[in-house]
Amino acid sequence: MSKTDAVISDWITQEVGGRVTSMTRQSRWRPTWFVDVERNGEALGVVVRGERGAGIPMQFPLSHEMALQRVMGAHRIPVPSVYGWIDELPAYVMERVDGQPGFDGLTTDQRDAVMRDYMAALAELHRLPLQPFVDAGVYRASSPAESGRLGMKRFEEVWRAGKNAPNPLLEFVLGWLRRHPVDSRGRESAIVWDSGQLHQKDGRFVALLDLEAGHIGDPMMDLAAPRMRDTVLHFGDFNTLYAEYERAGGYPVDIDAVQLHHIAFTLTNELAFRNSLNDPSPESDYMTNLHWCSETNLHAMEALAERIGLDLEPPDTPDVPPTRAATAHRQLVEMLRDPGSEDEYARYRLRVAFRLARYLQREDEIGAEVTNADLDDLVPLLGHRPGTWQDGDAALERFVLDDDGHHDAQLCQLFYRRLIRHKASLGPPGSAMVAHHVCQPFTPYPPETPQRRSR
Repeated sequence: MSKTDAVISDWITQEVGGRVTSMTRQSRWRPTWFVDVERNGEALGVVVRGERGAGIPMQFPLSHEMALQRVMGAHRIPVPSVYGWIDELPAYVMERVDGQPGFDGLTTDQRDAVMRDYMAALAELHRLPLQPFVDAGVYRASSPAESGRLGMKRFEEVWRAGKNAPNPLLEFVLGWLRRHPVDSRGRESAIVWDSGQLHQKDGRFVALLDLEAGHIGDPMMDLAAPRMRDTVLHFGDFNTLYAEYERAGGYPVDIDAVQLHHIAFTLTNELAFRNSLNDPSPESDYMTNLHWCSETNLHAMEALAERIGLDLEPPDTPDVPPTRAATAHRQLVEMLRDPGSEDEYARYRLRVAFRLARYLQREDEIGAEVTNADLDDLVPLLGHRPGTWQDGDAALERFVLDDDGHHDAQLCQLFYRRLIRHKASLGPPGSAMVAHHVCQPFTPYPPETPQRRSR
């Protein structure tokens, strides 16, 4: 038993009671352990949730997440019950809820029923009094007028504190958001913020999960964040979901604020992971983080283009002959394809290496052409062609910072083209790594009906 396992086992024995019968570290980048406990002749499932690690700082302390979850549970919001805090790790301990995060095996009607209950849970959360959350130390903006910007402020502060390379894309969209701030109209409530994370079991809504970004903010944020997660989980039509939220007693839906929150939220992966991607630690899941950033950065450009009424035009993908290293890359990929280990976490780490090898293989194939195309695209804006991609990023960032919105459409198109090329470099054509899933477009809310149009 490792030292960490011993700390967890001792804490659970003393604070939860019962005997630890098994413990498994979750196969992912964030340290999480699933623990089975026998207590008074009954089986009990426990989750131990640690800090991110891997050189990826958190926007809100882990203890803040636990405090928010505990207050939500005390007010009958369906979240896992909190057992307490393990100082030595640090980590907090909660019950393990049944179910699964997606809707596999459910009919559309069953999915819709789960989502009705989920939207009702959000509406109930948004109606709760603020004082218990304030008393628990949950973060709150300095004034209700700022409630819609607290989450992004925290993400930007953490990114800037560790910024280690030019990032013209982030500077562009963050600058656009500063020029087009969301108006929360004084709305304030406890919010999940990174919403759309839930468990259902057999078509029954079980619990809200993963509250690490939750705080006191604009409730419209909880209606915006699921739009990206919907591209893989498929929650249903969002106007229908918004109507269910209102019907359950939620705030009147402010679709303009929802759209601005959606644009902002598309940046959160880039803000959270880019500094680590520029200087990764050995234990980081490089390709998962890179994939998340590539996908959601594309969502950012598509969301911004939708807002400003711009039709985006994708570039051609390079098609080039094999390089000298192609044979060696192919052998490395095949060596890593089948981990052959019985240890779940070891298999996960080997899978990380396999995906990294496939990325390097593809970068070897088209990387030079992608870089040259990116640099060529800079000439109309900058008036010259930088010599390297590093010089190009630095020059483009300087241009963005000096531009103040004069070339928004041109820059949006430019970044879209760059991101499409980059996406093509993440893996072989047809692989999950290079697939892109477009978010549902915004439509008028409430939806227009013949009766409304005739008035």
